Amino acid sequence: MRIRKLYWYTPLLAALALGTTSCQTAVKKPIMAAAPPVASAPPIKPKPAAIPAPAPKPQEKAKIAAKPDAIDALVAQAEEQYQAGQANYSAGHLEAAKVNFDRAFDILTEAPGGPDSDERLQKEFDKIVDGVNSLELVALQQGDDSTEQKSEPAPIDETNQITFPVDPNLKAKAAQEIRKIHSDLPLTMNDAVAGYINYFSTRGRGVLERALTRAGLYDDMIRRVLKEEGVPQDLIYLAEAESGFHPVALSHVGARGLWQFMSSRAKGYGLQRNRWVDERQDPEKSTRAAARHLRDLYKEFGDWYLAMAAYNSGPLTVMRAVQRTGYADFWQLYRRNVLPGETRNYVPIIIAVAIMAKNPAQYGLDQIVPDKPLPSDTVTIDYPVDLRLVAECVDSPVATLQELNPSLLRMSTPREGSFELHLPAGTTEKFQTTIAAIPRDKRVWWRYHTVTQGDTLAGVARNYHTTARAIEEANSLDGKDLAAGTKLIIPIAAGRYVEAIAYARHLTRYRVRRGDTMTSVAEDFGVPVIRLKRWNPRAGSKLRAGMVLYLHRPLAPGEHEVVSTRKSSKSKRSSNLQAASRGGKVVHKVQRGETLYSIANQYNTTVAELRRTNGKVAANLRAGAVLVIRENP
Repeated sequence: MRIRKLYWYTPLLAALALGTTSCQTAVKKPIMAAAPPVASAPPIKPKPAAIPAPAPKPQEKAKIAAKPDAIDALVAQAEEQYQAGQANYSAGHLEAAKVNFDRAFDILTEAPGGPDSDERLQKEFDKIVDGVNSLELVALQQGDDSTEQKSEPAPIDETNQITFPVDPNLKAKAAQEIRKIHSDLPLTMNDAVAGYINYFSTRGRGVLERALTRAGLYDDMIRRVLKEEGVPQDLIYLAEAESGFHPVALSHVGARGLWQFMSSRAKGYGLQRNRWVDERQDPEKSTRAAARHLRDLYKEFGDWYLAMAAYNSGPLTVMRAVQRTGYADFWQLYRRNVLPGETRNYVPIIIAVAIMAKNPAQYGLDQIVPDKPLPSDTVTIDYPVDLRLVAECVDSPVATLQELNPSLLRMSTPREGSFELHLPAGTTEKFQTTIAAIPRDKRVWWRYHTVTQGDTLAGVARNYHTTARAIEEANSLDGKDLAAGTKLIIPIAAGRYVEAIAYARHLTRYRVRRGDTMTSVAEDFGVPVIRLKRWNPRAGSKLRAGMVLYLHRPLAPGEHEVVSTRKSSKSKRSSNLQAASRGGKVVHKVQRGETLYSIANQYNTTVAELRRTNGKVAANLRAGAVLVIRENP
């Protein structure tokens, strides 16, 4: 199986995919009699045809002969693919660009000895890595921050694949208790429902418990909106089964949000989707759209079970099943097996969830403590702003801002138009006062920095890749000392600062050891996992001892890459050992740019040993920290 590579543009490809139904089954395009009309899409300007990927040449797979022109030919082949990829990317043909870039990487990484076996191969490899990374920077400069929103797998995907046996005792007890449960939806007990009650009581218990915990975040809002739209409030259990109350839940067919809307159906109910925002992930807007859609489906079918089935597979699918059998009854259609498999399971899943959630004591769920809703303020803005700057303005974690604004696909609000920005409750005035000091056209790039004890102007400037003079001018400091606790405006040129990380151009080779994973190696070198995977597109997710990984070491703020010799590295190791051997132990003071791996190499030890000996210090390595290398006997 061909390994997928270049993960950075996968979200871009996913964003282009259009669905056709309300939630899971994306096969047919239903026509709704009662749904609001869908506005015609604006005409799409045709793109130039994709540049076909040059056919792989036999010599791409052949061993490289020990001739200078063989290396040159290999570089030329990689360059041809790379240039074609650049052209396809510029034309918007992302899938074609992916094929080109994959082939370019294949050509270089399949060479005996890898890309660093010859200076020309290494130079081409670096060029391609830098070129692909520059495409990230272009997206970043356009406001598409390189930090993509992380989706959650939709629970309904896993649950719908399960066929669980019926527990007769559990079914009998549930049938008895169901009579005492008040619900504004009909609740039925049969083998299909009982099987899912058994599943959620055993193997799927964690899925249900997590959903019931998160329910507290949105319960009040969802019930209020459902009531305002005139539909049963117990339809909340449809969202619980679909998404587990994760606004960023994503199904295998591209349905998103609490209510798992497909894009086409969402558009029909007024939910907007563009490169910045996906309102399927806006909890309140998507709830109102789902309520109206379900209300329209009930008007069409006159039955809530059929309405839920149509919500899953589309009204046309359900209508054809009704016409084919003559039964406008979900359970009759279920028994005759005329609905898609996912739809047959869908309704019993929702009923099972409703029964168990409405009677938690019977199912051992009464000890669950629901999350508390996040109180918030809302301000309407008409300019783009980075969420990290917003977080700095209101002294709140970035994660909180992301959770309050799940419809944002990037770390930035939209470039054009207005946006309702949700802030932690009580912070509106603080935000508006603090953001006013940042020019409107700089709010995607500039930052605030809270001064801590020991900060110097030069040090802060290095950390943000800017200059001390620029900080002085932006804050009118006039040579004044930095007072701890004050906020500094940090002016940063567009594209200059990306998480304050720069990387050495020279490749570092790392030979995988037993027990290594992509995550552990990335942590040891202080690089993001996604970058390590990008630099090693053929490595896959499982590492084998002995294989070689290639990476670019991160440079500390203000550090410039210096090409050193093995002799200087050896001298450094001897100097460190001699200077640190005192007090009954060997210790090492961490310098800027050092990693656990580089320190372990200096002292002929292992990263695992450093972690074992130093605990939290090793887990959060910083310049100035002191590591115990070994205890002297």
